[in-house]
This record gives sequence, C-alpha cells and structure tokens, in this order.
Amino acid sequence: MLAPYACQPDASRGRLFSERMSTFRSPFQRDRDRIIHSSAFRRLKHKTQVFVEHEGDYYRTRLTHTIEVAQVARTIAGVLNLNTDLAEAIALAHDLGHTPFGHTGEDAMEALMAPYGGFDHNAQALRIVTKLERHYAEFDGLNLTWETLEGIAKHNGPVEPPYAYALAEVNAAWDLELNTYASAEAQVAAIADDVAYSHHDLHDGLRSGLFTELDLMELPVTGPAFAEVDALYPGLDPMRRRHEALRRVFGRMVEDVIAVARNRLDAAQPKSVEEIRAMGATVIRFSKPLYQELKAIRSFLFTRMYRAPSVMAERAKVTKVVNDLFPLFLRQPELLPAEWQADVARAGSETELARTVADYVAGMTDRFALQEHSRLFGADGG
Repeated sequence: MLAPYACQPDASRGRLFSERMSTFRSPFQRDRDRIIHSSAFRRLKHKTQVFVEHEGDYYRTRLTHTIEVAQVARTIAGVLNLNTDLAEAIALAHDLGHTPFGHTGEDAMEALMAPYGGFDHNAQALRIVTKLERHYAEFDGLNLTWETLEGIAKHNGPVEPPYAYALAEVNAAWDLELNTYASAEAQVAAIADDVAYSHHDLHDGLRSGLFTELDLMELPVTGPAFAEVDALYPGLDPMRRRHEALRRVFGRMVEDVIAVARNRLDAAQPKSVEEIRAMGATVIRFSKPLYQELKAIRSFLFTRMYRAPSVMAERAKVTKVVNDLFPLFLRQPELLPAEWQADVARAGSETELARTVADYVAGMTDRFALQEHSRLFGADGG
C-alpha cells in the first residue's frame, strides 16, 4: 500500500501526447522502461563519472553510477511506502543530459553555450526525453508522464528563473510548476544520487591510489567504519576490509535518510503529494550531524581526488577536446552526421544552430569524442 503522500499511478497527470494505458504496466513502470531502452541511456556506459572512461575498467561510469542511484532510490522509496517505480524512473533519467567527460565536459559546454542560452545537464536531460530521442511514430522524445518530467527538472529543489534554454522550452509546453518542490519520489532520487557518489567516489579514489585507507581513518564516518571492521575482523584481507568498511558508510547514509524522512513525515502528516510539494523544504534529507560529516568527506575528496594533479591534467586534455569540437561544428555544420542535417536546416538563427551542435556534442561518449577529435584535428590534437 502506498502512503497517501506518494505519487499514485492512477492519479498521474498523464502524458503530453495521449496514449492508451498499458494492460500490464503502470504509467511509471512504462516511463522507467522507456528510459532504459533509450539511446541516451545506453551511451552512459561510455561516459565519465570522475575518471575518463578509458582510464580503467573498474571505475564507475555514468551508467554504473546511475544503476547504483536507482538501487538506492528503490530501497528508500520502498521503506517509506512511496512509489518505487517513479523513484527509479527519475533516478535512471537523472544523468541522461551529461556531456562526455563528466563535470569537466559540462563546465566546458556551459562556457561555450553562455552566449546561446546556457547549458545545464538537468535541462538537457529534459530535452533528450522530450525531443532528441526519436524512435516513436507519433511523437518526439519518450512522452514520459508529468510526474517523471517534474522529477527530472527539479529533483534538487525548485528552479528559479532565468531557466536554462531546454528547461524553459519544456516548461512552456507543459507547466512543471518549477517554483515548488518535487514529489517525495523525486527527492528520494536526489538523495540517492548523493549517497551513491559519496560511497563510490571513496571506493574509486582508493582503487586509483589517490589516497589510502589510512587517510580515511582520519575522517568522520569512514574512520569509525574502518575501526568497527578492524575490531570485528582483525587481520582481514585488505580488499575485504575496504569493502566491509565502505558498505558500513553506505548503510549509515541510507539509514540516516530513512530515519529523518520518517520523523519529518510523522511531524507534518501530509495527506497528498501536493502537500509534499507545498512544504517549502525537502522532506528527504540527511540529518544535520551527518550532513556536516559528509561535508568533511566531500572536502577531502575535492582536494585529494577531484583536484588531484593527475585528474586535473586529464581535465585539461578533455576540456580542449570539447573546446575544439564545438566551434568547429558551429563554423562547419556540414561536418555533422547526415541524420543531423535536418536539424541544421531547421535552425533559423545562430542560437538555434548552436543548440543543435550542443545536442550533438553533449550526446557523445568519451571514446567517440576522443575519436572525432583525433579524426578532425589529427592525432596530436592540432
């Protein structure tokens, strides 16, 4: 039984283009399945999380990160009697709009698109699921439900104007009520993202050698986790020790979120999802003590991992790739593949052309962007 403040499938606001209901799937299950079968979802396999995709087979990619986020979202939503299918669908779609090379690529794209309405990966995810996926006979995009689109747009909270171009475009067609908070399911997807990357970035950082277990012994949350494992399993094999400690970190975060959500929901007693949206604050969040401890961990990761010299050197290389490709395609759009030439022909201004080029470049995988850069600029990068 779903809680009264959960998103009820039968009460969905529907789809922009009317469709016959599935005989065996709810609207949100159908959304989830369409996202999984989309081209953009498949491309996440070869897109950076932190380490560029070719740097190693064991590091997380956008796809493996997304799968982990969806797993956490289903767990939390299920415990809270929320709609697990909607939470999962939003989690699976939350990173569809990311460029190649992770946040490095997005930073480059934001700068390049600044004169043309800007670039934001959440807004780009909406553009993908409403326009750029072109597989269905009767509509562009995936024709997802209003609730899933809302979750993609504002799972991190209300969105204030001026909106990124893609977000404004979608919102003009179908009001997503951007000034309110999203459903509890969307909030679960957002916190699941925080849980997943806080956990797996520690794991990937250790594997990369950028820091050691001894470093983590000095931090909140991770230090007590390693100490507990050492007390229970003295002399444990190092890889098992690492896994046992980090799974405790993972569990601590999930348990904290559930406890806080239960307390806030018990106190507010919301009777509908509309009351969740109107609460004026998130109901799904970390406790203040854990949030402060996680800030210390993120500060550590920022210094030792995200801004490590080896990572920064790679960031400089891949930034050049994006900075070279975008202006070239803008100057010579005939270089875009044949299937993109109709979009080029429809572009009535430089801004519209730039948006088409951004759609193409942002959709690239790491390896394809590197291959195209080598083909167009030579092996030495021009």
